[in-house]
Amino acid sequence: MIANNTPVIIGVGQYSERVGEPDYAALSYMDLAGRALQVAIDDCAATGEVAPAIDTLACIRQFEISRADRDPPFGGPDNRPRAIARRVGADPRRAILSTTGGQTNQQLLGEFATAIAAGESEVAVVVGSEAISTALALVAKGESPDWSEEVGGELEDHGFGVEGLLEMDLFAHGATGAIPLYALCENARRAELGKNVDEYRRDIGELFEPFTKVAAANTHAAAPVERSAEELATVTERNRIVAEPYPRMTVARDQVNQAAAIIVASAGKARELGVPEERWVHIHAITKAEELPLMERPDLARNPATIASLERALGRAGKTLGEIRYLDFYSCFAIPVFDVVDHFGLAVDDPRGLTLTGGLPFFGGAGNNYSAHAICEAVKRVRDDRGSFALVGANGGWMSKYSTGIYSTEPADWSANDRYEKLPMADNGLPRGSAPFEEATVETYTINHAKTGSDAVFIGRNPAGERVCGNADLSHQPTRELFEGGEPFGAKLAVRRDERGRNIGRVA
Repeated sequence: MIANNTPVIIGVGQYSERVGEPDYAALSYMDLAGRALQVAIDDCAATGEVAPAIDTLACIRQFEISRADRDPPFGGPDNRPRAIARRVGADPRRAILSTTGGQTNQQLLGEFATAIAAGESEVAVVVGSEAISTALALVAKGESPDWSEEVGGELEDHGFGVEGLLEMDLFAHGATGAIPLYALCENARRAELGKNVDEYRRDIGELFEPFTKVAAANTHAAAPVERSAEELATVTERNRIVAEPYPRMTVARDQVNQAAAIIVASAGKARELGVPEERWVHIHAITKAEELPLMERPDLARNPATIASLERALGRAGKTLGEIRYLDFYSCFAIPVFDVVDHFGLAVDDPRGLTLTGGLPFFGGAGNNYSAHAICEAVKRVRDDRGSFALVGANGGWMSKYSTGIYSTEPADWSANDRYEKLPMADNGLPRGSAPFEEATVETYTINHAKTGSDAVFIGRNPAGERVCGNADLSHQPTRELFEGGEPFGAKLAVRRDERGRNIGRVA
């Protein structure tokens, strides 16, 4: 007999649409989320009413409101979680707007499972949505629907949660978003492997080719097209470089209209609602880990927090990675997947596959809600393959936060309520240089291509051994040739500060 306070996933739901397809309805963020939640409610196969039993509902913060300087183009509800709840007839006691981060949905699932095991909740929901593709399409047509709603009611706004992500030194030098920041890490790994840019792009293509096959078979994928490793790696006008070494097709796809919802309940409440036990999926472990800020990481090519999260979750579940049948590793870019592949010695064509959805560049996954889709897929896999285990790795920031979840139809003992764990941050960060410096040795770099022009951004060390960053002077021919040639690692740069306070480096 499974104890009544054991948290179990009882329903999952996904909903999506693609611009221009026959059933396309240009749904708002909240309408997409409401439909996904209704799918999750139906998925419970309950004989009782699930929606009125929901006491906690967390809305994953949409990409459009993930920073203070973002302004939703068509407005939005004053209370997003309650706007979703009322679409299904729910009135939760707690309504939560999450922080920013792709790990947030799985982290919240761990928090809600803990609350259920402690008797503080009975039915909780994690739901998120993105309608970026629709928003862009409507703006392009000159349309401006009103997506605002006056809902009212109590709201727990957890804030943006981006304090540890504000790499102001890098931002000031043009590395202002995820693509160039991940590219800096990617090139650091390339340097460690001793590969040139073309070789490494081929590695990325070989990693992601199997992902495209999964996406092509997924009805919710934003880009359901199979592509070869060569096609992904070859730079063309359509597959242009966005930040070295990334061609456009190998970075997370933000133009999506997707939503996903997960319902977790106490076993006792699931019984009361008449949810058949064959629908229950048990949470064997969820961990949360945070990495040092990018500029302070001892090894820019590695992410110890990711590995700690994975290892701890596996240990708590009593499993090795080899015993996990279904895997989804967060794949906004290649480096988070490579980090796991390198540590565990996995092949990029592992017969289990490394994604359940098709991955962020192909399934899609803007902002913060991708891993909710991965969890939905994991639940479906283990329900169909009873006794098997699935693992979902969820990533936030620039490999800044990580959450691992392990799921199975096999029961998990929550009597000690210790299956959700927060891991401590490392304390071995490198010192950052803050004073002007005249020389730097390059550790890694990227050339970031933006609408305003191209910036060659480097991270390196000053003579005191402190971590510093700057821009390579592309107007200086020897410097431009060095960086555009892809091999500036270990080069010594003479550095000056310009009138904007930027560090500008030239080959010494």
